[in-house]
Amino acid sequence: MRIRIVGAGAMGRGIAQWAAVAGHTVELGDVRPQAVTEAAEFVRSMLERAVAKGRMSDADAAGALDRLVPLDDPWAEGPGVEVVIEAVREDLATKTEVFGRLERALPASAVFATNTSSLSVTRIAAALKDPTRLAGLHFFNPVPLMRIVEVVPGAATRPDIAPMLTALVESCGHRAVTVADTPGFLVNHAGRGLVTEALALLEETVTDPAGIDRIARDVLGLRMGPFELMDLTGLDVTAAVIDSIWAGFRHEDRLRPSYLTPNRVAAGLHGRKTGRGWFPYGSESAAPAPEAPVTGDPERPVHVVAPSPAGEADAVALRAALTAAGATVRTGAAPSAGALVLVPVWGTTVASAVAAQALPAGRTFGVDPLPTAGRRRVLAVTPAAEPAAARDARAVLARAADGGEPFAVSVVRDTAGSIAQRLLASIVSVSASIAERALATPADIDLAVTTGLGYPVGPLAWGERIGAVRMLELHRALYATTGDPRHRPTRWVAERAALGLALTDPGTSPADCLGGGEGDSAV
Repeated sequence: MRIRIVGAGAMGRGIAQWAAVAGHTVELGDVRPQAVTEAAEFVRSMLERAVAKGRMSDADAAGALDRLVPLDDPWAEGPGVEVVIEAVREDLATKTEVFGRLERALPASAVFATNTSSLSVTRIAAALKDPTRLAGLHFFNPVPLMRIVEVVPGAATRPDIAPMLTALVESCGHRAVTVADTPGFLVNHAGRGLVTEALALLEETVTDPAGIDRIARDVLGLRMGPFELMDLTGLDVTAAVIDSIWAGFRHEDRLRPSYLTPNRVAAGLHGRKTGRGWFPYGSESAAPAPEAPVTGDPERPVHVVAPSPAGEADAVALRAALTAAGATVRTGAAPSAGALVLVPVWGTTVASAVAAQALPAGRTFGVDPLPTAGRRRVLAVTPAAEPAAARDARAVLARAADGGEPFAVSVVRDTAGSIAQRLLASIVSVSASIAERALATPADIDLAVTTGLGYPVGPLAWGERIGAVRMLELHRALYATTGDPRHRPTRWVAERAALGLALTDPGTSPADCLGGGEGDSAV
């Protein structure tokens, strides 16, 4: 296939390398001839590096370079061009001008694809004489390594174009997901679940950015915490994406931005690229402060109390884990004098358990019952907590069974559901909202998020590990406890919990029931 790429910046040259290595003839053009020269040299250096590392043969690298055709004029006639991929800057006027000129230069049979990450594909296509020939083809940087591409049909795109682009992407070794032309498409939309909730937790001073990141990594198993991720991406970029998606979905509460970001962006605290974001960077930056050592009494007796009858299973599991670690776990209807009281909260607060069950406020603490991906537990303290009792509770939770490595224990402010639950609930809820709107299939949502964002498991599959019924309990408890509509349960989760379906199951649609296929029969 002969492919023309217009735009020789970071994305354009990455797409050119990807397509040429896959065996396609790639024309590369830019309004700046020097950019084309620099891009060709960059591709050459990347291929030479691949050869040096044994990932590619000399012959394959030479063949890919031979298939890369620099253009003096990006608008040159190209009777053999079958696909054009535009990778210029994110500006609607610029992109529509590019496609207008290409439409005049190239045959009507050439399919147009825009690599926009945030603009409406439909609006870009609307400026063409033939808007049916254009779709979105959203790559991620660096293109050769990020093996996922979003195929985005516009409102007028011909039905045959999305399957054709999907076949092209997959023939080149990447995975393709088809998504609706909506703000943020799929990956950027789904990614709002993590960062918006992390910012909300910081607004509430549940703990600091480093504390939230530790829990995200060690409890949820994420490779990077949300604040590390924002610093890597750039807070200016992240904040703009959050705002645009929220506005695009008409101020959907689930996607609500934080008041914390505008001033930080204005101050230039953008992250790694400016030397300081949520954390400092550079050779002269101080090393991260270590966590405070565990200093309490690990032998102090504990009493585990379920926050409600529905939470008894969590209480049983916590009792068993602490007993196996050698802790003194007391039983009985009421806590004994002096014993610590641990409550495995699920979407609720420790304070509400203290009030409902008349528990001793000074020595009652919350524990997150989510299975931990690493060796970290989370202890929630209320404003009424006795500091000495909190230190002892931390020491008890740090104990490990059979002399294993002790648990790290984060101490956080009491909040509905604790940190890991809130992050996970938001991740699942945002993706469930994408699924219920039919913006993408459940399988494509999970594939795109695991590949594009590096989550350990797709959001819907992650929720399914917890279980639809239990996830619904969490969403309902968060909503009831906080009154915040960002926690409102989705229809997707509620229906699947009621019907016994998996969160990953697309279910039956009305279209599936219209009949007409072989073997259909009236009932």
